[in-house]
Formats: sequence, structure tokens, C-alpha cells
Amino acid sequence: MNNISLVGRITVDPELKYTQSNFPVISFTVAVDRPTQEKQTDFIPCVAWRKTAEFVSKYFSKGSKIALVGSLQSRKWQDKDGKSRTSIEVLVDRVEFCESKKSDWTQKADAAEYVEEYEEYSENDQLPF
Repeated sequence: MNNISLVGRITVDPELKYTQSNFPVISFTVAVDRPTQEKQTDFIPCVAWRKTAEFVSKYFSKGSKIALVGSLQSRKWQDKDGKSRTSIEVLVDRVEFCESKKSDWTQKADAAEYVEEYEEYSENDQLPF
């Protein structure tokens, strides 16, 4: 069974895009705290398609707390230097709100620490799993 559930905060404003076949798609990263005494956060890349992508684009932004259900998928690709790479991401099936709408400044303050930590990672960094 391949089923994953996450609750966390979106690290950057998701940007809705369309494929050549005109299907909506959105990619975003969710900062999820580990349940440990020491503060540790994982940054989980997520992708949603069609109605789910449109819903995320319309109702969620940087700092929004989100609950999602999906499955883990891996993709193999080659970088610009011809090296083989593997990406792991959550293919999102369903999303839900986790909090009532806050004022923008409160939401941005809550998300600031996650965004700063996320920006330390680059797209070429290997995931720890």
C-alpha cells in the first residue's frame, strides 16, 4: 500500500501551470515537523493535478497550514550534465484546511522560520531517503 498523509506549512506561494495538453498542475513544498523533542523539519516536495491543483492555487499560499493525502512517487531524470537523478515527491490526491484564515502578518511570521530553513537546500541536493 502506498499512502501518505502530511500536515505542514507551504514554504513558497504555489504557482499553477498548465501542460501542453492544458491540464492544470501545481508543485509546492510542505514543511513538516518531526515528532521529536529536538526541533527537526522535513521539506516534502508535492505535486497536484487538475481540480486539486486549482484548489491549492486558489486557497493556499506561502505559510498556509495544509493537510494532504496522496502517494509517494519517484521519477528518474538526467540533469544538464547528463547525470542520472532521482526525485521523490508526494502525488497529492486530496487536501484540507488545517486552520481558519489568519491575518497575513501572523501567517508570514509563522512561516518565516520554515522558509529560511528550506532555502538552505538546493534543487540538486539529494534527499535523505
